Amino acid sequence: MTVFDSPEFDRHEQVVFCADADSGLRAIIAIHNTNLGPGLGGCRMWPYADDAEALQDALRLARGMTYKSAITGLPYGGGKSVIIGDPKTQKTEALLRAMGRFIDTLGGRYQTAEDVGTTVTDMDILRQETEFAHGLSGASGDPSPATAYGVFMGLRAALYFKHERDDLRGLTVAVQGLGNVGKRLCRYLADAGARLIVADIREDAMQAAIRDFGATPVSPDAIHKIEADVFAPCALGAILNDATIPDLRAGIVAGSANNQLAEPRHGEALRERGVLYAPDYVINAGGLIDIHVGEDGGDQEAVLKRTAEIYNTTLTILERAAREERATDTIADRMAEERFRGQRKARAA
Repeated sequence: MTVFDSPEFDRHEQVVFCADADSGLRAIIAIHNTNLGPGLGGCRMWPYADDAEALQDALRLARGMTYKSAITGLPYGGGKSVIIGDPKTQKTEALLRAMGRFIDTLGGRYQTAEDVGTTVTDMDILRQETEFAHGLSGASGDPSPATAYGVFMGLRAALYFKHERDDLRGLTVAVQGLGNVGKRLCRYLADAGARLIVADIREDAMQAAIRDFGATPVSPDAIHKIEADVFAPCALGAILNDATIPDLRAGIVAGSANNQLAEPRHGEALRERGVLYAPDYVINAGGLIDIHVGEDGGDQEAVLKRTAEIYNTTLTILERAAREERATDTIADRMAEERFRGQRKARAA
């Protein structure tokens, strides 16, 4: 299968395959669209089953970043990079430096930050090889707190739209995934009075949620079936699919995971079931905002103030989707495309 044959290929501008024999680096950089600015997106490290799976992930994630930047009103396009390997056993300074050098050859068309499997410290190492690594320890740092806050605001907007209330006292939220974002989202939810049901593949993360938030644990393969007011997917993508959607017992889906819909048609499937979906790239944009505002001289207060705008953006999308009787992800995509494709037309003129 070639890049152009991939079902995830969507007029991507550039795909770069990176290999460094000395460090063992094997990576893919995908740039989807740069009409609004350089392709910005995290550097993920994951033990993909094969190269095809890594390519699929890079293409899909890069496209998502284009839409995320556009819907959030930030001056970036969409890009993503994936390193093929286990971050726990195969990540080395030499490998990260090699990745930094490959990123640097693109001259700023692609710029990166941390993602699944990478850290702020890793970005510090990449920065030694390229100026196009962000989210550094001395600058904006870990974007997870802002991401969690944005998801919390988007979740509240969905609650307001569906129930005309955005407080969480007495409501139940099922959180799938207790990583950097998921656990911080749990803190916001618990502080707001929500009852938490949680699932994670790591037992220590589950025990911490029980201790810190009074959460009720369930198995990862059962969390989407739990009766709850909100289901918050905060692990990996494609959780909303033909197998899981019929089992959903929550009226709202609002979480931080990227690419929650396994296929575009699943947004409509949710609408037909009466499940309100807060599009993932809309409400998980806090990390991108953190990098933009934080490295532009803004402090944490400024980051959170800008991130809070996700509430109104989400509400606008949900209201428009209801008026037009369309899936919420379709409306979000259309609004984003109006911005980044419209910009291309303006440049051409």
